[in-house]
Amino acid sequence: MTEPEHRSAAVQVSVPSLVALNQQASALRLRGGRIQARQGGDYQSPFKGRGMEFDESRLYQPGDDILNIDWRVTARTGKPHTKLFREERERPVFVWVDLRASMFFATRGCFKAVQAARLASLIAWSAVYHGDRIGAVLFSEQINHELKPQRGKLGALRLINQLVAYPAWRQEVIPPPDEGACSRALVRLRRVVRPGSMVFLLSDFRHLDEAAETQLLRLCRHNDVVMIYIHDVLEQRLPPAGRYRVSNDRDEVLLDTFDKGRVQDYVRRHLRHRERLVRLARRGNIRLLTCTTQDVPLTVLQTGLGVPRQQ
Repeated sequence: MTEPEHRSAAVQVSVPSLVALNQQASALRLRGGRIQARQGGDYQSPFKGRGMEFDESRLYQPGDDILNIDWRVTARTGKPHTKLFREERERPVFVWVDLRASMFFATRGCFKAVQAARLASLIAWSAVYHGDRIGAVLFSEQINHELKPQRGKLGALRLINQLVAYPAWRQEVIPPPDEGACSRALVRLRRVVRPGSMVFLLSDFRHLDEAAETQLLRLCRHNDVVMIYIHDVLEQRLPPAGRYRVSNDRDEVLLDTFDKGRVQDYVRRHLRHRERLVRLARRGNIRLLTCTTQDVPLTVLQTGLGVPRQQ
């Protein structure tokens, strides 16, 4: 890859580059019976939505969820029985992809939006390999685009084409922040997601207000949710003391990091944002993964979701 091509790949995506990820995705497994998460709090998540099929009933055991008591068998036998479920062979997988203005940023690696598109494509190709259907909600400040779940390569290619063609990649004017964009996009996601689905949220989660948190916690009640927090290292901490010129090819600002108080406040703001995501993940039994603009997307997913055992 030439230098101009490499630079271009860092700030935009193409259909061939996202299609090429299908070979890597063969090593990625999205689903599992019981999920254990290290980030955001360990939890177990045996979902009982319409994405689970009834398997059998057995005698009630201490610790069983009373919501899963099989009342019909209990009444017939006079002894409490619990329903057992197994995952449907075909499970809807959704990606919720943030393409707001804040995602078109990076100081190294590639734009956060590029990472989100690569992660979404890997997830889509993995769904294809494992016989799942792939759906999506793509959103920005002005536009929300929904894709209902579709099976096979056509489903993955449809998502990739929508990602590449999304208008946010070509906007000339940076839109003002819209603090309600996340909440609206989560409302639309809840309308299209079927209970028992696996949902991946790909975002920097800026302006995640209380309304958005409420929608997210409702989504978690009947779905397996994974949050992937995408950020640049400059959003964690400012560079060493100095004056730096920062540009987006149109505007330029001077970044002064000699003020220690300002630098410390900057770090604290990032930590508060990160801690809020961790608390939210714990409340909703959500798996929380972290992806920087320099990380390899496949490694992030394999490490966070677990690499399948070799047979």
